[in-house]
Amino acid sequence: MVGVSDAVVWHDVENGGYAADLPLWRELARDAEGPILDLGAGTGRVALDLAEAGHDVTALDTDRALLGELAQRAGERGLDVACIAADARHLAPMGPFALVMAPMQFMQILGGASAREEMLAGAVACLRPGGIFAAAISNLDEAVAAENAAPPVPDVGERRGWIYSSLPLDVRPEPGGVAVEWLRQKVSPGGTLTEERHTQMLDSLDPAELERETARHGLTPEARHEVSQTPAYIGSTVVVCRR
Repeated sequence: MVGVSDAVVWHDVENGGYAADLPLWRELARDAEGPILDLGAGTGRVALDLAEAGHDVTALDTDRALLGELAQRAGERGLDVACIAADARHLAPMGPFALVMAPMQFMQILGGASAREEMLAGAVACLRPGGIFAAAISNLDEAVAAENAAPPVPDVGERRGWIYSSLPLDVRPEPGGVAVEWLRQKVSPGGTLTEERHTQMLDSLDPAELERETARHGLTPEARHEVSQTPAYIGSTVVVCRR
């Protein structure tokens, strides 16, 4: 499958359909009135949406394949999005930005409190005075299905004749958080099926704890915004702080 990265397709299948938070990021971008840094930008779900609205967006991710796809999509739409391959836990000085944002579960996949502390120190250094830091925290309680819940429906995508399917299998408690497991299945144009299990660890983190962590880095908590659960995605709280 020349030219197509599985990482890109799985990212799109499992995350690309989420749109419930976009109105809030648009509102925060308008309020910030300046350049935006999108942490864990992936293939550009949020970054491209904000760039289309006329904002100056820089997208950061560790995965060069995802950023390459983001850059290609931006070019196809006539958008200018700066793409930086870097680890948000070790942010180099850049900006200054009016808004540094961390959508979805980004804060919960960094690897614990010490990693968040490193990331927050770098994020604050990238913010202009009066700038906004905003981060989403997923409600992990919603990830655990009720006993009488209907069976989950897989997320499905297609790329160049290949069919991708991702089915949530299990959400289990682990020390410090939960482990979410998916069954990933891929069918070739010729009908050959391959599959694997993929597990993602999510750290337990609540809004109050994140606000305490941001305060230690000189940020002032200003607001919390709730993003409701959807049939396919759990809900979240977006914590907004100001430098």
